[in-house]
Amino acid sequence: MSEAVQLWPESSTSTCAADSLEAWMPGILQRTERALDRYLPSTESLPTTLHEAMRYATLGGGKRLRALLCHAAGELVGADPEWLDGAASAVEMIHAYSLVHDDLPAMDNDLLRRGQPTVHVRYGEAVAILVGDGLQAQAFAVIGQLPATAAHKVALLQELARASSSLGLVGGQAIDLASVGLVLPREELERMHRMKTGALFRAAIFMGAHCGHAPMDPAVHRALEQYQCAVGLAFQVVDDVLDVTTDAATLGKTPGKDAQDHKPTYVSLLGLEAARELAEQLGERARSALLPLGSTATYLHGLVDMIVHRIR
Repeated sequence: MSEAVQLWPESSTSTCAADSLEAWMPGILQRTERALDRYLPSTESLPTTLHEAMRYATLGGGKRLRALLCHAAGELVGADPEWLDGAASAVEMIHAYSLVHDDLPAMDNDLLRRGQPTVHVRYGEAVAILVGDGLQAQAFAVIGQLPATAAHKVALLQELARASSSLGLVGGQAIDLASVGLVLPREELERMHRMKTGALFRAAIFMGAHCGHAPMDPAVHRALEQYQCAVGLAFQVVDDVLDVTTDAATLGKTPGKDAQDHKPTYVSLLGLEAARELAEQLGERARSALLPLGSTATYLHGLVDMIVHRIR
């Protein structure tokens, strides 16, 4: 079994946030699974195989980190829980679609995801492409179904569309594919990951904050902007570390793929220890961003620890 490594010493604030998160998180995870089950098409509806594959790709696995970030940001603004369920579900569907397409033979050609065969291995490549298409459309349909005001729906749709676009995760994936075998300068590597990974983190956080009934306070907006910038990049840096330090059983996907495919990563650019130090610095930056929000940001604070202290 892999050993948990802490990137910075425990503090009383960190311990308090972890305790609060441990009590809060199971309920949010249950809400998210129930909402996804409700919003995804039934396997009794035609085309049944496609709907079965969409559910296979989305349900019963994953950390639901983006859903947790959405709900945690919603806590800051007293957001409507039903709106948060829909927003979190939409983000998770976009994330699932991106993984299905990333795993395709023409992309990363991965055989394992969340500890089980990837969608194209289980259902075939053509169905996997349609699964991604269906999940992307369904995510926007979910927002349209919410019992929210038109202004709130527009704000949520704008965040989700921007994160999903060529200026977000699709563009980041394009840069990733074009960078195979290259040594990217650090600023270009960061730009790629802010698009490919960070854009959906930002959407999750701001969609949660947009579920509040009142206009967002400028101080909250500033704090969340700084927080998402640090925490999204920290997640990717740790992901790069995990790719070279963890086995498939723990990681849930094929380890060592980045090096095997000659992809630029923070580990290949900086080295393992320097990448870990960078994750530590980014985690501290995310925590500092939350200081003006006080105890209302306890869950967001705890999620920093969850992201940076993952098993490696």
